[in-house]
Amino acid sequence: MPTRRTALALTALLALAPPAAAGPQVDRPAPAFTARDADGRTVSLADYKGRTVVLEWTNHDCPFVQKHYGGQAMQALQKKWTEQGVVWLSVISSAPGEQGAVSGPEANRLTQERGAAPTAVVLDTDGAVGRAYGAQTTPHMFVVKGDGTLAYMGGIDDKPSAALTDLKTARNHVDAALSEIAAGKAVSVKTARPYGCSVKYAS
Repeated sequence: MPTRRTALALTALLALAPPAAAGPQVDRPAPAFTARDADGRTVSLADYKGRTVVLEWTNHDCPFVQKHYGGQAMQALQKKWTEQGVVWLSVISSAPGEQGAVSGPEANRLTQERGAAPTAVVLDTDGAVGRAYGAQTTPHMFVVKGDGTLAYMGGIDDKPSAALTDLKTARNHVDAALSEIAAGKAVSVKTARPYGCSVKYAS
């Protein structure tokens, strides 16, 4: 059981971000981007035209990210959908020297150690991709359909906490959106308030 001090610390870290007034909108074209992945290769949204793409903002030092990886939930979701042809891009927008910032080799080591299965890890050190999407928290999730339109953006689920036990009862919005897209249905929940640690952009 977490102590009162731990609970207060997590509450202080938790960012329940208000809906952005501007920026990307569901059912509209997702912002185009070009960046480098952990292996130094160029990654562009345009590369994946015709395929569903998930963007996962992440920070391995964030307790809310640790919840999803520590419980093996994020890895399971990555594997489930990449095996079905979905592109999964984990995006790190932490600026150098900020919490969660990693080099390419460090990002690859984290992927291996955690048994993660993203298609690529995007190192957005200047925050250009994150700001284009209005990414506010880690995790903050976006789903882009094959036609380039944004189908979902927001929190990964409906349990804004860092408690592992909440994984069992949460509605995972990303899994639901991907399931509906795969079935040719409209996405029923298109937006949800993101939660987690604030993205550590350069000031």
